[in-house]
Amino acid sequence: MNGDMWIRALKAARAGAGVSQEALAELIRWSPSTIAAIETGRRRPTPQFAEAADAALDTGGLLAELLAVAARQESPAWFAPWRAIEAEAVALRTVQPSLVPGLLQTEAYAHAVLSAQGTHTPEQVDQLVAGRLARQELLTGPAPKRFTAVVDETALRRVVGDRDVQLAQLERLAELATLPHVRLYVIPAGVGAHPGLAGGFVLANLPDGDEVAYIDGVFGQIVDRPDTVDTIRTMWDTLLGEALPVGVSVELIGKLVNEL
Repeated sequence: MNGDMWIRALKAARAGAGVSQEALAELIRWSPSTIAAIETGRRRPTPQFAEAADAALDTGGLLAELLAVAARQESPAWFAPWRAIEAEAVALRTVQPSLVPGLLQTEAYAHAVLSAQGTHTPEQVDQLVAGRLARQELLTGPAPKRFTAVVDETALRRVVGDRDVQLAQLERLAELATLPHVRLYVIPAGVGAHPGLAGGFVLANLPDGDEVAYIDGVFGQIVDRPDTVDTIRTMWDTLLGEALPVGVSVELIGKLVNEL
């Protein structure tokens, strides 16, 4: 499924409900210009937009589901195997030394990160952002995963995009940290060198008890050799020991918000 098919589905749902663009904008509190841009393909719909349109048009979640399908199909081919693994996982643990983890990123922050790579067209960036936002249902959907993240303080202090983008991202982190299935730890800058500086990674706990790791890079690498996974797990334990407790970590994020 591509974006054009999703747009046709939105238009059909709106026509079936007898709702104009202007009326839909009023119902879901989006601007008419935004809806027009989405229906002409000039702007990518977000999962939040699709969910709001579903509620307003009484489509039973169809638009959100179709958007998620489109996003999965638009992910880079090399990333598809990991998407399947993280969807199956019961718990995810991630370490990120330089950026906010993708599953916690706002739309604007993700757009700034992916644009900065310099290897994608604007249209490709929009597609990748949509895919990243769709994956966040792993944390915010009806059956959320247990999610633990260790983030370096320097990643939280790095202004990505601009001040407003970074501020909204920090506020989003503080909000997500209140969810019962999300735990966020910050490694203070004073720690100095630590194993996470070698690069980010994710550990996925599968329903059968196995663990699989994903190592970040230009092209990510999936690792399931027991000895290698053991090494990554040891790195995780070391990093967790260097991090501030959850409560103190959230307090630090609040302090950074005030500093901005």
